[in-house]
Amino acid sequence: MHFETSLEYLESRPYDEINVGDTSSLLRTLRPEDVKLFALMSGDMNPALANADFRHSGLFRDFIAHGMWSASLLSTILGTQFPGPGTVLIESTLHFARPVTIGDTITVTVTVRQKFAHNQHIILDCACLNQEGLLVVSGSAEVLAPAAKIRTKRTVMPEITISDKYARLQVLVARAEGLAPIDMAVVHPCDRESLRGALLAAEAKLIDPFLIGPEQRIRAVAEENGFDLGSHRIVNVKHSHEAAAMAVTLVRSGDVEALMKGSLHTDELMAEVVSRAGGLRTARRISHVFMMDVPTYPRPIMITDAAINILPTLQDKVDIIQNAIDLAHIIGTPEPKVAILSAVETVNPKIQSTLDAAALCKMADRGQIKGGLLDGPLAFDNAVSIVAAKTKGIDSAVAGRADILVVPDLESGNMIAKQLEYLANALSAGIVLGASVPVVLTSRADTAETRIASCVIAALIAHANRKREKVN
Repeated sequence: MHFETSLEYLESRPYDEINVGDTSSLLRTLRPEDVKLFALMSGDMNPALANADFRHSGLFRDFIAHGMWSASLLSTILGTQFPGPGTVLIESTLHFARPVTIGDTITVTVTVRQKFAHNQHIILDCACLNQEGLLVVSGSAEVLAPAAKIRTKRTVMPEITISDKYARLQVLVARAEGLAPIDMAVVHPCDRESLRGALLAAEAKLIDPFLIGPEQRIRAVAEENGFDLGSHRIVNVKHSHEAAAMAVTLVRSGDVEALMKGSLHTDELMAEVVSRAGGLRTARRISHVFMMDVPTYPRPIMITDAAINILPTLQDKVDIIQNAIDLAHIIGTPEPKVAILSAVETVNPKIQSTLDAAALCKMADRGQIKGGLLDGPLAFDNAVSIVAAKTKGIDSAVAGRADILVVPDLESGNMIAKQLEYLANALSAGIVLGASVPVVLTSRADTAETRIASCVIAALIAHANRKREKVN
């Protein structure tokens, strides 16, 4: 029996060299990417391919293969292996005995049953068995075999990355599964995306929104876009500044346990949140975290602070890091790896961020920052790439594995986050920490999906706050 090899060249077996009984096999393991890519190429998004629990998840992790995926393996073996290059498929008859599911390893075998000298056609029996030896596909194929040996260089196929924001959003939303919706003040949702984001988050049972703003404008946006406001509460105020003040009042009165920015300026909302007279300050410095799900990085990564603290001091960074570590604990990372970024990975007295990094690491050693593993200074490449870190001789449990990136200032952090979102198709969520309640803080240009992702984080924080209050 002939098995597929990884030789540099493909070589055919011409008709005269093929005998009845000759056989050849290849092995393939079905990956989630295979099912998704086949669906995208063929346009076949048949929901029957998924079991009921995962049919609408977008994950494809429990999907079965399209029947024609298995059939395509027959084409692969005939065209590349036996008879090989130059083979033309004339006719095939296949029977699909059982489904192929994610993780199944399929052995495809073709065996010569009959030869026809007058037209150099060959009939082959085909069988596909899974890893348990069970038949999944059987049948036959009639081919025109090559008349002469053909030898051609094997084409190296490119790696394909499927960047599916929707699927990644569903994974994030699943984190809040089973939690009751939280009461959230949505501040001035007077454009399409901010209102849509709030309504979709409500539909996903993440929040019960209080829509705060000029009622006529909110209803006009809903009508213009075909949104159903249903029974959602609208708190009528005259303008965005009054909406921000009302939202903070609702928090202080206990009517809501989270805020979400709508179509007003960040400064307008945050001025009310940080007000020393009647805001939502705590003993902790208020900071912002971008949580990013980047297709090319193996785990979610946080970037802080890229929206609130313009040029944070060393003491500011202590709170910024502790806020991010506490959030990491809430979302299920018990000891997050914290990379403190700079332009270089060595301490340089002329670069303040490297001095801050060294001091922060020592403060963590002394228990002044708790719950995370810190290292720095680290350049961005060393923080996210193990290869880059090893090339530079950096021996660190954080380098190349960072869960949290602590940036030197707002400008650098904002640039990193926006580059990942717009150039790397990252799914992002934005949340303000250190206030008495979580504040969903997104750009006015952000999509409803970003707002939903941010509401998931806010919901997780709000429920964690409830538990903490019960304990205390």
